[in-house]
Formats: sequence, C-alpha cells, structure tokens
Amino acid sequence: MVNQVQRGDGTLSSRSDSSAASASGGDSSKESSRCSTPVLDADRTDRLRYKMRRRMESGDHWFSLEFFPPRTASGAVNLISRFDRMGSGGPLFIDITWHPSGDPGSDKETSSMMIASTAVNYCGLESVLHLTCCNQSKDNISRHLSKAKHLGLKNIMALRGDPVGSDWEEEEEGFNYAVDLVKHIRSEFDDYFDICVAGYPTGHPEAHSYKEDLIYLKEKVAAGADFVITQLFFRAETFLKFEEDCRPSGSPCVCVQGYQSLRQLVKLSKLEVPEEITRVIEPIKDNDAAIRNYGIHQALEMCRVLLDSGRVPGLHFYTLNREVATMEVLRQLGMWQEDPRRPMPWAVSAHPKRKVEDVRPIFWGSRPKSYIYRTQDWDEFPNGRWGNSSSPAFGELNDYYLFYLKSKSVFEVFTCYIAAQPNRKGHKVMCLPWNDEPLAPETNMLKDELEKVNTRGVLTINSQPNINGKPSTDPIVGWGPPGGYVFQKAYLEFFTSSENVNALLKVLKKYEPRVNYHIVNVHGRNLTNAPDMQPNAVTWGIFPGREIVQPTVVDPVSFMFWKDEAFALWIEQWAKLYEDESPSRMIIKYIHDNYFLVNLVDNDFPLDSCLWQFLFCFFLCFFIQNRYEP
Repeated sequence: MVNQVQRGDGTLSSRSDSSAASASGGDSSKESSRCSTPVLDADRTDRLRYKMRRRMESGDHWFSLEFFPPRTASGAVNLISRFDRMGSGGPLFIDITWHPSGDPGSDKETSSMMIASTAVNYCGLESVLHLTCCNQSKDNISRHLSKAKHLGLKNIMALRGDPVGSDWEEEEEGFNYAVDLVKHIRSEFDDYFDICVAGYPTGHPEAHSYKEDLIYLKEKVAAGADFVITQLFFRAETFLKFEEDCRPSGSPCVCVQGYQSLRQLVKLSKLEVPEEITRVIEPIKDNDAAIRNYGIHQALEMCRVLLDSGRVPGLHFYTLNREVATMEVLRQLGMWQEDPRRPMPWAVSAHPKRKVEDVRPIFWGSRPKSYIYRTQDWDEFPNGRWGNSSSPAFGELNDYYLFYLKSKSVFEVFTCYIAAQPNRKGHKVMCLPWNDEPLAPETNMLKDELEKVNTRGVLTINSQPNINGKPSTDPIVGWGPPGGYVFQKAYLEFFTSSENVNALLKVLKKYEPRVNYHIVNVHGRNLTNAPDMQPNAVTWGIFPGREIVQPTVVDPVSFMFWKDEAFALWIEQWAKLYEDESPSRMIIKYIHDNYFLVNLVDNDFPLDSCLWQFLFCFFLCFFIQNRYEP
C-alpha cells in the first residue's frame, strides 16, 4: 500500500497524507512512468506513492517492469533501446536490480546506478533503484544514496541482499537487515526517497516461520517503507492468502521464457516449482518457443485471477531483460496502452530539477539524449520562454552512440535513410549520426520533398512541417493535454557545400523577411538575418485555462554550440569507420572541412511552406550560375 504504517491490530494499511491529495490536483489517475511538463500536467512533480494512491482510489490497475544491469557496454545500449520500446506501453515505473559483483554504484555504463540514471534522465521513466546491505558499510551506503539523489533518482528498493557465499556474514559497520537500511534512509535523507521493500508470499527462505516473516515485513513498513513488492510466486492463491495477512501494494509476475531462465529464477528466489508446472515443462525443455507460449498462458491465467479478485492494484513483471513475452501478456490483459500523444514535442527527462523545463532549441530534436547530457549541469532550465542568454553553458561533447553503416556515397546514405530503403549493399539505413531513430511520423509528412533534395546534395538532418491549429490529440503532430491546438513554423536544417552558399544567399534575399536563416561552417563563419540574435519560437500550443506554451525555439546562440556537435559527428562517428587516408574517409573529412550547416525558418505558418519552392529556385540558380560561368 502507499505510505504504509502499522496499525494497532498488526495489519498494514495506508495512512492519509494531505500533501498527496494536494499534489494530485484532481487530475486523472491514468498516468504512466512517462513524464509530462509541469505547465501542462502537475503529475510530473508527483511522487510515485501519490501516483499509486490515485490509481488505487480510482480502481485503475497499473504494471511495472524489472530489469537487471547488463555485463557489456553493447548490452547497455541494447537495454536503453528496450527501455524506450517498453516504456511506450505505459508502465507506472521500472526498477533496476543491484548487483554487488558488478560495481553497482560506480560510473561504469553497466552499473546499476548508471542504468537507473539513464532510465530517469534520458528515457523519462519513473525508476526505482535497488540497494542492498551486502558487503557495504554505512558510509558506502550513504555515498550511494547521495549520488542517487544527485542523479535525480527518487525511489529506492531497500533490500538486505543475498550473501556472497552460502551464509550471511555480518557487516560490522553496515546493516544486516533491510529494516535497518530503511531506518538509515529515513534518518539521513528524511522523506526525499520513496522507499519500497520486499515481501515474501511463502515467507523468506531464511525465516523460521511464515508468521515471523510477516512481523519483519511490518517492521520494515513501520520504519518508513512506502510500498511493498513481493517475491515471485507460481499460484495466484499464494499471493491472495498473503494479501489477506498484510495487504502489500504490488503483485509480481514472471513470464517463463525458457527452461534455463526458469532454473535461474528458481535458484535466485529459492522457491520450488509446482509439480503441475514441472510436468508440462520437462518434456519441452529444449523448445524455448513452446515454453514461452506456455509461460504466457500461465501468466495470463494467474494475472486474470489476481486482477479479478479486486485486491491487486498492480502487477510487477520480472522481464529478464526481454520484451516479447511480457508485452504479449500485457496486451492480452488490455494493460499495454501505447498513447500516441506526447506531453511535449521532445522527449522529456524525469530528473526532478528539470521538472519546470518546457523550452528547448530545435537543433537537438533528433538527438534528445545528447541535449540532456550537454545540459545536465545547468542549475535552472528554461520555463515559459527561452530568453536571450548570451552564453548558455553547454557541456563538452561525449557521444556514446555508434554509427555502423558504411557506404561509398554520402548522398546515398542520406537518401536511403529518408526513403527507408536498403543501400546498394542491402543494408537498411535506420539512423544517422544526427538522428538517433528512424524518421518520426511527423517527418514522414515531408518524405517526398526530403528525398528529392538529398539526392541533389542538400543533406538534411532536421525538419518539421508547418502546422496551423491542429488538435493537440492529433496522432502525428499533437502534444500536450486534450482540448488544445498546436502550431508550427516550417523548419529545415541541412549541410551543403561552400560552393552552394552564394547561390543560397542570392535566392534568400527574395524571401526576406518571411524566411530567417543561419549559415555557419566548422570554423565559425556565421551568416544570418536573425534580428538582434533573438530566439524564434517555432512550436507553440494553446490549451484550455493555460498560458501559451512554446516548447521549441531556434536560438542563434545555441545554434553555435550545436554547430560544434553537428560537425564533430562527421569525424567522430562516420569517418572513424574507415582507414586513415582511405577515399571514403577523405570524402567525409572534406565535407567536415568545407560544407556549411544551414537552418531555415518560414515564419508564415498559415500558408503553405515556401521552403521547398525556395530550394527549387536555389537549384535552378546554382545550375544557371555554373553553366554560364567562364
């Protein structure tokens, strides 16, 4: 339960909390782990326990997902991609396990701390970090908690942890029980963290009895735990009996996906698999597909019994870092809810200090994780308007994405990405150094025009169509709460050769002041007609009872910082795929050294965009200029 305390009769229940009621603001309970801007949705600032409370009061079931840190850097990249995919289904939260043998509190990309931080900051997911007492002094635990707080983590699952050997060895300057860890968190960090603890439907394997273990659970709640997630179980009646005794807040489910996975789960949980399950699985143990289908069937049956009981508000899935089985179960239960609406036009972060952020430069629209990384040390974030900052302190470049696709033609790579077609080697181009993902549905609206200009050497990396008053619920361009309307100015950003710049400027004169432009090369030569270097709002929304929200701007100052990153990606991600002095590497280096980065804004958003007409005139001008030059 949310904010559980111990009543006089020894049972567990939730205590009322006036701040929870005020924080909810009367909004709908149908929130997920995805954040939303505070201007549009107060839930972004809400605590996990308040979100649970609203769900319980309204009768809306939720689900959550558990992951473990991978062993390799490539595994970490794959897991972050899985967060994005599985986060789209609307989990209330995810949690990350703590692996003492994997340096879990370090800055390694595979550590529990960094995986949880990435989920919060870059994927915008409400996250719970596991923390164990195992082989840790009190000072070490405090350092881990301070670091978690600094990284924006707000939720801790406090566990004793499994012994490194066969028996538990007491830590002289540490804690030997989860209840002591809960007390320490509350003593050192007051109410900052929401604390989760573990419950055991059949009793902890080391407890003398089931009843004794219930007493220990109630002690953990009385010490300050906010909610309980139980250990896995194989029969619904096992949990329902446990719930009668203590009423925990969440029921975990595991979808058996393979024989070895089941064996590992049983080993870790020290549970016995019921004979009726063993009888079915043993003959098909070498057929993972058959076991997975059986596991999905069993999980569905158990989940339905639990949800139909009216006593289970949430299901917690041990995903084993896989997605197919869990997503299938949730879809068949009707709990997987992919909402095409976006709280903002860009991916939000769940870090508490970014809770007021509602404006960003458009340049990082296709690289949101890079923008979050480069602004992570800001003390304040733009709210309401971007302003006119003369020196925003963007952090150093440090890109951890890889670009694997090789091609003999740079133009071909760009064109194949836009067209979603394989290149001449049969490889489908799914991303570019400047675009982390395949084309967004919004960009697909411009696909034909983008394909044409890329074949002619205008290498586009960012764009948006003009929008004049589309409903905020529009599945392609909509964002924000329902009942609103969204607007956009047409925007286009691309690389082009230095030879093209004169023709560009000649044609642009005919489109001023309707079109604003910035043209810059790697050396910092900057050509612009932006008035007084002021930011230009290119996306805004109007919503009932709200001020106008303008979440995306073209800011001349920020563009110069983005320029450094955009040009660096040619060398750091693309050129390094080839041998030194190879023709391919020399071509890319030439583009880096000699091309210009251009952005264009068509300010007349109610009219059809003039940018494509402008480019047609530019191509014609360039053709004539080169044909008749002596």
